[in-house]
Amino acid sequence: MMFMLGSLAVSLAVLVPLVGTLVRFRAHYNPKGLQLDSEGDVQPHTGPVISSYIGMLRRVHRIEGWPGLYKGLMPTLLSTLLITVFLMMFLSESNLRSGKYSAPDGGAVGILFYSIFAMLVSLPQVIITNRAITTPHKLPYFDAIYSLRILLTPTERRRPWILYLTPGLLATQVAHIAYVIIFLRSIRQLLLPELANPGMPRREEISPAKLVIFFVLALMSTVILAPLEVIAIRLSIQRNHAAPEFNSISQEEDGDAEEATEYAGADEDVIGLRTDREPYIGMVDCAKRIVDEEGWSALYRAWWLTTLGSLSGAFS
Repeated sequence: MMFMLGSLAVSLAVLVPLVGTLVRFRAHYNPKGLQLDSEGDVQPHTGPVISSYIGMLRRVHRIEGWPGLYKGLMPTLLSTLLITVFLMMFLSESNLRSGKYSAPDGGAVGILFYSIFAMLVSLPQVIITNRAITTPHKLPYFDAIYSLRILLTPTERRRPWILYLTPGLLATQVAHIAYVIIFLRSIRQLLLPELANPGMPRREEISPAKLVIFFVLALMSTVILAPLEVIAIRLSIQRNHAAPEFNSISQEEDGDAEEATEYAGADEDVIGLRTDREPYIGMVDCAKRIVDEEGWSALYRAWWLTTLGSLSGAFS
């Protein structure tokens, strides 16, 4: 028990700043240098320009300090503790000793449905965590009610299930899961079935040619998976307002402003966020607007982390 809690604390201490930086880097709205306003006049972009993951990490620390790097800690900690308690209550001792938990072996279709179910259960936590990371407001660690009033719109607080109706978010998450399980996992089982066996396979059991083919396919998958991950973050931080009514967004923004009185950065925000007044209306619309407004490179921010995730996930 003590070893598990210690490992959990060390993992969170290291991963929370890294994941938070990744979320901010991919969520940052960085339109092209010149844009047209509503009257057709050219307007230069005046927001921060962050071009690298390390640059974002340094910017967060410079503007918000260490507390800024640990934004999103509490929702991450709570969800991790719930999962840990579940594992300790319902898994066997041998599984606990192995240090990891995998989905039940029910074939590709069974694992697909299991993964989608797990995604649905965790989706509200993912949305709240991503918004906690990207909000410019300072959030207290032990006042969940206050934080939720900042992170959720009045409509979302009255009807929490509307989070599942965030335009395009579920489709993006399902597409990502389906690609990893149906394509990458199936290719691994076809080319390298030895990796599915317990323990490390012997070198002579693995074909070098098949291993190279699998690595190439996993690397090429970044072309599809990285944009899906960027789109998922963009959609998760897009707040849901009331059904289209006259000035409904302005009314909700005015109501939220009363709760948010303290900002994490003294002089400037770490990242720029796209306005809620022109929301993405779906997964494809989000991809098109990102390309039109920010360029193709915005869809591939921190692509190398996606590549590492594809390779490591395929061998798990």
